[in-house]
Amino acid sequence: MLASILQNVINALQWGSFYALIALGYTLVYGVLTLINFAHGDIFMVGAYIAFFVASFALTTLGLPGWAALALTIPATMVLTSLVGVTLERIAYRPLRRKGAHRLYVVITALMAGLILENGNLAILGASRKAFPPLIHETVYTIGGVSFTNLKIAVIISAFLVFAFLHWVVTRTRVGMAMRAISYDKFAVPLMGIPMDNIIVVTFVLGSAFAGLAGILFAMSYPVLEPYMGALIGWKAFIAAVVGGIGDIRGAFIGGFLLGAVEIMVVAFFPSTFRDLIGFTVLLVILTFKPTGLFGVAKTTKI
Repeated sequence: MLASILQNVINALQWGSFYALIALGYTLVYGVLTLINFAHGDIFMVGAYIAFFVASFALTTLGLPGWAALALTIPATMVLTSLVGVTLERIAYRPLRRKGAHRLYVVITALMAGLILENGNLAILGASRKAFPPLIHETVYTIGGVSFTNLKIAVIISAFLVFAFLHWVVTRTRVGMAMRAISYDKFAVPLMGIPMDNIIVVTFVLGSAFAGLAGILFAMSYPVLEPYMGALIGWKAFIAAVVGGIGDIRGAFIGGFLLGAVEIMVVAFFPSTFRDLIGFTVLLVILTFKPTGLFGVAKTTKI
């Protein structure tokens, strides 16, 4: 019984790591711009495909061994995925922001941007699924009846390292101070000489890079890629960010692991078809009693 519980905990940590990495991007953009970037899940999908092509190029064209291909794939994918996020901000969001468009139009634009990424992938690469090439040899460890792989541990450690790095950036650096200033009063920030557009670009770079890292880790763990792979996991990561308290990176991180734990525990004790039903019901109950999320704080507006 204890071994079964520990096994489910490890599985929940791995699955929650994917949600947490994507949710951090959601909450980072929302915290700075009060913008829900609904295309973020599809940026995760783009990151997985970028990783596929970079890894394939490194293995076949350059002839690199798996570990060297992985060492090249991770930074290249994060950089290229961040460029996709910045391009999306420059083309879709910045013109609306400068014209003072209503928030509803920005949300619709984000939804359309996600659909463009999905269907653009479908039109260019086709509907056939792609198998992600193996980059490392997976080793299975069994301790006390609990089995886990080196890849599963790497996914969990990566999520915690990313959270620690982002927490340091937001709380200990000048860029993080500027992010918090924009979230507090975006109209006063330009008067203080802070280049708001540059800070917003950095925000999208960080959020998109984390989504690209999540895409690599997900593709290595479940090596089947398809154009709509980011839709459902992106929505779930957004819900995790809301449950944790969107705008708070600590809440998004914990919310991702909470959602992963709920889903894994539901599958452990109920048929898998009940996973989304029970999982979302539990999260709905949490929001009923804590509408701002676990770590969210209700904001007051001065008139």
